[in-house]
Amino acid sequence: MTDWTDSTEAARLWFESLRDRICAAFEGIEREAGSDAAFEYISWEREEAGNPDPGGGTRGVMKGGVFEKVGVNVSTVRGSFAPEFAATIHGAGAENPGFTATGISLVAHMANPHVPAVHMNCRFLTTSKAWFGGGADLNPPLPDEADTADFHAAFRAACMKHNPTWYERFSKWAEEYFFIPHRGVARGAGGIFYDHMECEDTAAFERNFAFTRDVGEAFLEVFPELVRRRMGQEWTPEDKRRQLEWRGRYAEFNLVYDRGTLFGLKTGGNIDAILMSLPPEAVWD
Repeated sequence: MTDWTDSTEAARLWFESLRDRICAAFEGIEREAGSDAAFEYISWEREEAGNPDPGGGTRGVMKGGVFEKVGVNVSTVRGSFAPEFAATIHGAGAENPGFTATGISLVAHMANPHVPAVHMNCRFLTTSKAWFGGGADLNPPLPDEADTADFHAAFRAACMKHNPTWYERFSKWAEEYFFIPHRGVARGAGGIFYDHMECEDTAAFERNFAFTRDVGEAFLEVFPELVRRRMGQEWTPEDKRRQLEWRGRYAEFNLVYDRGTLFGLKTGGNIDAILMSLPPEAVWD
Protein backbone atom coordinates (compact mmCIF):
# COMPACT_ATOMS: atom_id res chain seq x y z
CA MET A 1 0.00 0.00 0.00
CA THR A 2 1.28 3.48 -0.89
CA ASP A 3 2.52 5.62 1.98
CA TRP A 4 0.25 8.66 1.93
CA THR A 5 1.79 10.33 4.99
CA ASP A 6 3.08 13.41 3.15
CA SER A 7 -0.20 13.76 1.26
CA THR A 8 -2.24 13.55 4.45
CA GLU A 9 -0.02 16.21 6.00
CA ALA A 10 -0.43 18.51 2.98
CA ALA A 11 -4.20 18.12 3.11
CA ARG A 12 -4.23 18.72 6.88
CA LEU A 13 -2.30 21.95 6.58
CA TRP A 14 -4.62 23.27 3.89
CA PHE A 15 -7.78 22.32 5.79
CA GLU A 16 -6.46 24.18 8.82
CA SER A 17 -5.59 27.24 6.73
CA LEU A 18 -9.09 27.20 5.23
CA ARG A 19 -10.53 26.99 8.74
CA ASP A 20 -8.55 30.05 9.79
CA ARG A 21 -9.72 32.11 6.82
CA ILE A 22 -13.37 31.08 7.16
CA CYS A 23 -13.41 31.87 10.87
CA ALA A 24 -11.78 35.26 10.25
CA ALA A 25 -14.40 36.05 7.59
CA PHE A 26 -17.26 35.08 9.90
CA GLU A 27 -15.85 37.09 12.79
CA GLY A 28 -15.52 40.03 10.40
CA ILE A 29 -19.23 39.82 9.62
CA GLU A 30 -20.00 39.87 13.34
CA ARG A 31 -17.86 43.03 13.68
CA GLU A 32 -19.82 44.65 10.85
CA ALA A 33 -23.04 43.88 12.75
CA GLY A 34 -21.70 45.43 15.95
CA SER A 35 -20.99 42.17 17.76
CA ASP A 36 -17.73 41.17 19.41
CA ALA A 37 -18.44 37.43 19.09
CA ALA A 38 -15.42 35.27 18.36
CA PHE A 39 -14.63 31.61 17.90
CA GLU A 40 -13.72 29.52 20.92
CA TYR A 41 -11.33 26.70 20.08
CA ILE A 42 -11.18 23.47 22.04
CA SER A 43 -8.62 20.81 21.13
CA TRP A 44 -9.31 17.14 21.72
CA GLU A 45 -7.26 13.95 21.56
CA ARG A 46 -8.61 10.68 20.25
CA GLU A 47 -8.07 7.47 22.21
CA GLU A 48 -7.69 3.98 20.77
CA ALA A 49 -6.38 1.00 22.70
CA GLY A 50 -2.93 -0.04 21.49
CA ASN A 51 -2.55 3.01 19.26
CA PRO A 52 0.23 5.38 20.39
CA ASP A 53 -0.72 8.10 17.86
CA PRO A 54 -4.51 8.11 17.26
CA GLY A 55 -4.67 11.81 16.42
CA GLY A 56 -7.35 14.33 17.32
CA GLY A 57 -8.69 17.68 16.30
CA THR A 58 -9.93 21.14 17.20
CA ARG A 59 -13.54 22.20 17.60
CA GLY A 60 -14.23 25.85 16.88
CA VAL A 61 -17.61 27.33 17.89
CA MET A 62 -18.96 30.88 17.76
CA LYS A 63 -22.32 32.16 19.01
CA GLY A 64 -22.99 35.70 17.88
CA GLY A 65 -25.56 38.16 16.68
CA VAL A 66 -25.50 37.02 13.05
CA PHE A 67 -24.24 33.47 13.47
CA GLU A 68 -26.51 32.10 16.18
CA LYS A 69 -24.28 29.02 16.25
CA VAL A 70 -21.49 28.11 13.85
CA GLY A 71 -19.03 25.28 14.27
CA VAL A 72 -15.86 24.72 12.26
CA ASN A 73 -14.04 21.50 13.04
CA VAL A 74 -10.72 20.17 11.79
CA SER A 75 -9.38 16.75 12.67
CA THR A 76 -6.68 14.31 11.68
CA VAL A 77 -7.10 10.78 13.01
CA ARG A 78 -5.54 7.40 12.35
CA GLY A 79 -6.09 3.88 13.57
CA SER A 80 -8.20 0.82 12.80
CA PHE A 81 -11.90 0.46 12.13
CA ALA A 82 -13.97 -2.05 14.06
CA PRO A 83 -14.49 -5.10 11.78
CA GLU A 84 -18.19 -4.56 11.16
CA PHE A 85 -17.67 -0.88 10.34
CA ALA A 86 -14.59 -1.55 8.20
CA ALA A 87 -16.77 -3.55 5.83
CA THR A 88 -18.76 -0.38 5.04
CA ILE A 89 -15.75 1.82 4.23
CA HIS A 90 -14.22 2.20 0.78
CA GLY A 91 -10.99 0.20 0.56
CA ALA A 92 -11.22 -1.24 4.08
CA GLY A 93 -12.30 -4.60 5.47
CA ALA A 94 -11.65 -7.15 8.17
CA GLU A 95 -8.22 -7.94 6.67
CA ASN A 96 -7.33 -4.28 6.20
CA PRO A 97 -8.98 -2.15 8.92
CA GLY A 98 -6.32 0.59 9.06
CA PHE A 99 -7.16 4.17 8.06
CA THR A 100 -6.16 7.80 8.23
CA ALA A 101 -8.57 10.69 7.83
CA THR A 102 -8.11 14.44 7.79
CA GLY A 103 -10.71 17.04 7.05
CA ILE A 104 -12.71 20.16 7.79
CA SER A 105 -16.42 20.25 8.61
CA LEU A 106 -18.58 23.34 9.00
CA VAL A 107 -22.21 23.98 9.91
CA ALA A 108 -23.69 27.46 10.44
CA HIS A 109 -27.11 28.16 11.95
CA MET A 110 -28.10 31.79 11.52
CA ALA A 111 -30.03 34.17 13.79
CA ASN A 112 -32.06 35.77 10.99
CA PRO A 113 -34.42 33.26 9.32
CA HIS A 114 -33.77 34.94 5.96
CA VAL A 115 -30.07 34.06 6.12
CA PRO A 116 -29.62 30.47 4.91
CA ALA A 117 -27.94 27.91 7.11
CA VAL A 118 -25.09 26.07 5.42
CA HIS A 119 -22.96 22.95 5.59
CA MET A 120 -19.54 22.38 4.05
CA ASN A 121 -16.90 19.70 4.43
CA CYS A 122 -13.78 18.47 2.66
CA ARG A 123 -11.80 15.37 3.60
CA PHE A 124 -8.95 13.07 2.56
CA LEU A 125 -9.02 9.43 3.65
CA THR A 126 -6.70 6.50 3.18
CA THR A 127 -7.35 2.79 3.62
CA SER A 128 -6.02 0.38 1.01
CA LYS A 129 -7.13 3.23 -1.27
CA ALA A 130 -6.83 6.99 -0.98
CA TRP A 131 -9.51 9.48 -1.90
CA PHE A 132 -11.04 12.91 -1.45
CA GLY A 133 -14.67 13.69 -0.71
CA GLY A 134 -16.73 16.65 0.33
CA GLY A 135 -19.05 19.35 -0.87
CA ALA A 136 -21.40 22.01 0.41
CA ASP A 137 -25.14 22.50 0.55
CA LEU A 138 -27.37 25.48 1.28
CA ASN A 139 -30.14 25.06 3.84
CA PRO A 140 -32.51 28.04 3.81
CA PRO A 141 -35.54 27.95 6.12
CA LEU A 142 -37.06 30.60 3.82
CA PRO A 143 -35.69 29.80 0.34
CA ASP A 144 -34.72 32.64 -1.96
CA GLU A 145 -34.18 31.95 -5.64
CA ALA A 146 -31.34 34.45 -6.03
CA ASP A 147 -29.42 33.03 -3.07
CA THR A 148 -29.83 29.48 -4.33
CA ALA A 149 -28.78 30.45 -7.86
CA ASP A 150 -25.66 32.27 -6.69
CA PHE A 151 -24.64 29.43 -4.37
CA HIS A 152 -24.97 26.87 -7.15
CA ALA A 153 -23.19 29.15 -9.63
CA ALA A 154 -20.14 29.32 -7.36
CA PHE A 155 -19.82 25.54 -7.20
CA ARG A 156 -20.66 25.12 -10.88
CA ALA A 157 -17.69 27.36 -11.67
CA ALA A 158 -15.43 25.35 -9.35
CA CYS A 159 -16.45 22.12 -11.05
CA MET A 160 -16.11 23.51 -14.57
CA LYS A 161 -12.44 24.35 -13.95
CA HIS A 162 -11.77 20.61 -13.67
CA ASN A 163 -14.41 18.64 -15.57
CA PRO A 164 -17.47 19.93 -17.47
CA THR A 165 -19.57 16.95 -16.31
CA TRP A 166 -18.89 17.24 -12.59
CA TYR A 167 -21.40 19.92 -11.62
CA GLU A 168 -24.35 18.01 -13.06
CA ARG A 169 -23.12 14.78 -11.47
CA PHE A 170 -22.22 16.20 -8.06
CA SER A 171 -25.29 18.44 -7.74
CA LYS A 172 -27.50 15.43 -8.46
CA TRP A 173 -25.53 13.45 -5.88
CA ALA A 174 -26.19 16.22 -3.32
CA GLU A 175 -29.89 16.22 -4.20
CA GLU A 176 -30.07 12.48 -3.59
CA TYR A 177 -27.88 12.42 -0.49
CA PHE A 178 -29.34 15.42 1.37
CA PHE A 179 -32.86 14.01 1.34
CA ILE A 180 -34.95 12.99 4.36
CA PRO A 181 -36.67 9.74 3.34
CA HIS A 182 -39.09 9.52 6.27
CA ARG A 183 -40.27 13.08 5.56
CA GLY A 184 -40.14 12.81 1.79
CA VAL A 185 -38.46 16.22 1.51
CA ALA A 186 -35.04 17.64 0.66
CA ARG A 187 -32.94 18.91 3.56
CA GLY A 188 -32.27 22.16 1.75
CA ALA A 189 -31.63 23.80 -1.62
CA GLY A 190 -28.77 21.52 -2.63
CA GLY A 191 -25.23 22.20 -3.70
CA ILE A 192 -22.63 19.57 -4.56
CA PHE A 193 -21.54 16.32 -2.95
CA TYR A 194 -18.71 14.04 -4.07
CA ASP A 195 -16.94 11.06 -2.58
CA HIS A 196 -14.36 8.36 -3.38
CA MET A 197 -12.43 10.65 -5.74
CA GLU A 198 -9.58 8.19 -5.87
CA CYS A 199 -5.88 9.02 -5.86
CA GLU A 200 -4.15 6.15 -7.62
CA ASP A 201 -0.83 8.00 -7.65
CA THR A 202 0.74 11.36 -6.85
CA ALA A 203 -0.55 12.97 -10.04
CA ALA A 204 -4.12 11.93 -9.22
CA PHE A 205 -3.69 13.23 -5.67
CA GLU A 206 -2.59 16.63 -6.96
CA ARG A 207 -5.54 16.83 -9.39
CA ASN A 208 -8.11 15.86 -6.78
CA PHE A 209 -6.54 18.04 -4.12
CA ALA A 210 -6.71 21.00 -6.50
CA PHE A 211 -10.43 20.40 -7.01
CA THR A 212 -11.05 20.08 -3.29
CA ARG A 213 -9.22 23.34 -2.68
CA ASP A 214 -11.43 25.02 -5.28
CA VAL A 215 -14.52 23.70 -3.49
CA GLY A 216 -13.30 25.30 -0.26
CA GLU A 217 -12.46 28.56 -2.01
CA ALA A 218 -15.89 28.66 -3.69
CA PHE A 219 -17.55 28.35 -0.31
CA LEU A 220 -15.41 31.10 1.21
CA GLU A 221 -16.25 33.39 -1.70
CA VAL A 222 -20.01 32.89 -1.92
CA PHE A 223 -21.39 32.24 1.56
CA PRO A 224 -20.22 35.44 3.32
CA GLU A 225 -21.76 37.34 0.40
CA LEU A 226 -25.12 35.66 1.01
CA VAL A 227 -24.93 36.38 4.74
CA ARG A 228 -24.30 40.09 4.18
CA ARG A 229 -27.13 40.21 1.65
CA ARG A 230 -29.75 38.93 4.14
CA MET A 231 -28.53 39.57 7.69
CA GLY A 232 -30.27 42.96 7.99
CA GLN A 233 -33.58 41.85 6.50
CA GLU A 234 -36.62 42.18 8.74
CA TRP A 235 -38.39 39.02 9.86
CA THR A 236 -41.60 38.10 11.64
CA PRO A 237 -42.47 35.67 14.44
CA GLU A 238 -43.91 33.39 11.77
CA ASP A 239 -40.59 33.48 9.89
CA LYS A 240 -38.83 32.43 13.10
CA ARG A 241 -41.32 29.65 13.68
CA ARG A 242 -40.69 28.30 10.19
CA GLN A 243 -36.94 28.42 10.84
CA LEU A 244 -37.28 26.43 14.07
CA GLU A 245 -39.48 23.82 12.39
CA TRP A 246 -36.97 23.51 9.55
CA ARG A 247 -34.16 23.06 12.07
CA GLY A 248 -35.99 20.06 13.45
CA ARG A 249 -35.84 18.44 10.01
CA TYR A 250 -32.14 19.30 9.79
CA ALA A 251 -31.48 17.62 13.12
CA GLU A 252 -33.38 14.51 12.04
CA PHE A 253 -31.21 14.13 8.95
CA ASN A 254 -27.94 14.61 10.79
CA LEU A 255 -28.81 12.14 13.53
CA VAL A 256 -30.33 9.44 11.34
CA TYR A 257 -28.67 9.59 7.91
CA ASP A 258 -25.51 11.69 7.88
CA ARG A 259 -22.38 9.64 7.08
CA GLY A 260 -20.05 12.07 8.79
CA THR A 261 -21.92 11.76 12.07
CA LEU A 262 -21.73 7.98 11.87
CA PHE A 263 -18.03 8.03 10.92
CA GLY A 264 -17.18 10.22 13.88
CA LEU A 265 -19.11 8.08 16.34
CA LYS A 266 -17.66 4.84 14.98
CA THR A 267 -14.06 6.07 15.10
CA GLY A 268 -13.96 7.50 18.61
CA GLY A 269 -14.26 11.15 17.68
CA ASN A 270 -15.06 13.96 20.09
CA ILE A 271 -18.80 13.84 20.83
CA ASP A 272 -19.21 17.61 21.10
CA ALA A 273 -17.43 18.12 17.80
CA ILE A 274 -19.49 15.42 16.09
CA LEU A 275 -22.78 16.89 17.28
CA MET A 276 -21.85 20.54 16.75
CA SER A 277 -23.99 20.39 13.59
CA LEU A 278 -27.17 20.32 15.67
CA PRO A 279 -29.04 23.63 15.86
CA PRO A 280 -29.12 25.61 19.10
CA GLU A 281 -32.92 25.61 19.12
CA ALA A 282 -35.61 23.73 17.18
CA VAL A 283 -39.28 22.79 17.50
CA TRP A 284 -41.39 19.79 16.62
CA ASP A 285 -45.20 19.94 16.51
